[in-house]
Amino acid sequence: MTDRPRVVLAPDKFKGSLTAPEVAAALAVGIHRRAPGADVQCVPVADGGDGMVDAFVAAGWQRVEVAAPGPTGAPERAVYAVRGDTAVVELAAAVGVAKLPGGRLDPIGANTFGLGVVVAHALDNGAREVVLGLGGSASTDGGAGLLRALGLRLLDRDGRELGGEPSDAVALLSSVVAVDRAGLHPAIAQTRFTLACDVDNPLLGPAGAVAVYAPQKGADHAQMRELEAALTNWAAVLGTGYAEIGGSGAAGGTGFGVLAVLGAQVRSGIDVLLDLLKFPALVGGATLVVTGEGSLDHQSMHGKAPVGVAAAAKAAGVPVVAAVGRTLLSPGEIRAAGFAGCYALSDLEPNPRLSIRNAAALLERVGERIASERW
Repeated sequence: MTDRPRVVLAPDKFKGSLTAPEVAAALAVGIHRRAPGADVQCVPVADGGDGMVDAFVAAGWQRVEVAAPGPTGAPERAVYAVRGDTAVVELAAAVGVAKLPGGRLDPIGANTFGLGVVVAHALDNGAREVVLGLGGSASTDGGAGLLRALGLRLLDRDGRELGGEPSDAVALLSSVVAVDRAGLHPAIAQTRFTLACDVDNPLLGPAGAVAVYAPQKGADHAQMRELEAALTNWAAVLGTGYAEIGGSGAAGGTGFGVLAVLGAQVRSGIDVLLDLLKFPALVGGATLVVTGEGSLDHQSMHGKAPVGVAAAAKAAGVPVVAAVGRTLLSPGEIRAAGFAGCYALSDLEPNPRLSIRNAAALLERVGERIASERW
């Protein structure tokens, strides 16, 4: 064992079980139990979905709380993270599924207006670089709610403004024929917007926002047809070219609205986070990096946090292992993804229900194993 190994713990959340900071904390307990002198640094991560703000707050960014309506308009509180003139705003923390009253899905009525309220608050307080973490959306409104909160006026064929309450996504997006940008928040012209997401879906079609994600939000077949037609009209109004960009279908088409009106750039959520946290500098000279998530599987290979962390660690010349709830990858696939090893809670507790319930204690045991085997 080296005199003082330095370990960077950079896990994502274990969905339905532990937040990313809780995962890192449990691993740290286990490592210190076996190697009390180890220098352990917790750097929880996220790929753009829920937990992104928590990751930045854990890294020392300021946590800002603001009143904003939830996805169905009920009064809620949302949070974002800020450092200097950069704000990280997480859709899930404002209008995500977790914000639905009583957890009741509302595939037609849910909207992103509250997310726009949060973005406006950040702009009002000096943010000129806004990172929007897209994931965990409850709605399929093409970002119309967010844009209306930022001052975009949606007009019908008679030039009248749409959007009076109540106004569901289908009614709103099916009726709009033009938009008026004159009332957009004045700071938008001086602000750089980045969409941090881990999906590359277009807005429309068999791989689009409705076909892939609307069923998860409670939409039946009839509602899906209505939503697809409404988004098709919305795309015709704002520009069909934006609808074909990978990521425009993210978060119920929120990506499309932000691309078309705010001129946003789409980037991998984990890449954005690692850049803003200056991750390469953090891991330089470390003995080991530990990352992970609830399930390491083939979907993880497409922009998920652990693989992004592994790539960054490899570039810095530091070995990386994964601590996960379960893995569906073969040992060869795990090595090909850049991991020197993988520690799954399912190896310790094969019952999924018990593994989820006792994840923290199991992660402590994983931390002990890592400390025993890796230095």
